[in-house]
Amino acid sequence: MPKIAGVNHLDAVRALGQAGFAVVRQGKHIVMSDGTRQVTVPRHNPIKAFTMGGIVRDAGLTPEAFRKLL
Repeated sequence: MPKIAGVNHLDAVRALGQAGFAVVRQGKHIVMSDGTRQVTVPRHNPIKAFTMGGIVRDAGLTPEAFRKLL
């Protein structure tokens, strides 16, 4: 699993928004969707590396592409 360490949850939401995802609902977690895929971003600062790697994978992005969006 690719690891992306030390990402603030607001930066992650902003980067996923640039990748075509939109916020569906918010609570303790932020749920985002692009119409096909759905990802859940926890409101933790920073998001753990293993968790962020899973979110990026579920979004269909590569770690390199995600880092460019940050």
